[in-house]
Amino acid sequence: MNEEMISLRVKHAFAGFSLDVDLSLPGKGVTVLFGHSGSGKTTVLRCAAGLERAQQAHIALGDAVWQDTDKGIFVPTWQRSIGYVFQEASLFPHLNVRRNLAFGMKRTKAGGTLDDLFRVAEQLGINHLLDRAPDKLSGGERQRVAIARALLTRPRLLLMDEPLSALDMARKQEILPYLEQLHDRLEVPMLYVTHQIEEAAHLGDHLVLLDQGRVQASGPLAGVLARLDLPLARDQEGSVVIDATVEAHDTTWHLTHLRFPGGTIYVPQRDFAIGKSVRVRILARDVSIALSGDNPSSIQNRFACTVNDIAPADDAAQCLVGLRVGEVPLTARITHLSANQLGLAVGQQVWAQVKAVALLE
Repeated sequence: MNEEMISLRVKHAFAGFSLDVDLSLPGKGVTVLFGHSGSGKTTVLRCAAGLERAQQAHIALGDAVWQDTDKGIFVPTWQRSIGYVFQEASLFPHLNVRRNLAFGMKRTKAGGTLDDLFRVAEQLGINHLLDRAPDKLSGGERQRVAIARALLTRPRLLLMDEPLSALDMARKQEILPYLEQLHDRLEVPMLYVTHQIEEAAHLGDHLVLLDQGRVQASGPLAGVLARLDLPLARDQEGSVVIDATVEAHDTTWHLTHLRFPGGTIYVPQRDFAIGKSVRVRILARDVSIALSGDNPSSIQNRFACTVNDIAPADDAAQCLVGLRVGEVPLTARITHLSANQLGLAVGQQVWAQVKAVALLE
């Protein structure tokens, strides 16, 4: 087996629910397990951790096999090289932050040093909290400590089970930048469970869509989001994500230029270094279609593209139009009437007009 891959083949029957997944996932970056409550995403994570003993399973990280029911293999949780972050921080209340982190270091055979502790604390912005008790921390601070503790175990796989679900919006916005930094710096793969598409768009590289214990789709984030046959695209919040690079700042019009393989995206000016990698999210409802690119318009983000697919939306009056800007997928949500008046057909050359762009820092 390729040592870069994560294998999760799991079958398990519960009362009124069965899980049956067969996943081969990349051994780098962030894989998001996404689905509504009851879809089985947390159960998959618990099986990966050994907290749930699946009735039939082959679970492996590279050459390390953690469960193989055919061969009678089951490695207990404490012997798996994982870091696990729960919905609640689950810190030891009688230990201050420093001692909570030190406990994490004790779990690794290689041990750890104070330098490791301070480095991880600095990465997560908690170095000024080391002497505080857990009950003196905000919810966002507690979760950052829990993430730091998990990292200090030096895991081969980091598991996060809806780490933001217990936080209010302000605390989520506080912790998201640190998770994004981890995404950029982390050398170990992460399985991240969420039912919030915004979190998936911010953090994900690979997306697994689960429903009623089955895998509906699995693949690179941008490609899965752009599939018109999936519920994610048909929803009112259907969107695509585009990875871009900061190209220039226009101080006259206060705009920042983001370059991607299909052209340039203009966003309100931000204090980003030239060359910085950023991600944008574009909702399908914020994309309109024109037959020509030379008609005057207040919309500055306009791209020549090809109609790739046309499919129904969740609203009988609307449809989804899959577009390709070069090789980059884009989705427009328009009325059937508009599609008919434009005479849209697969393969047609059109112009996409993007009314709003959400910059995911």
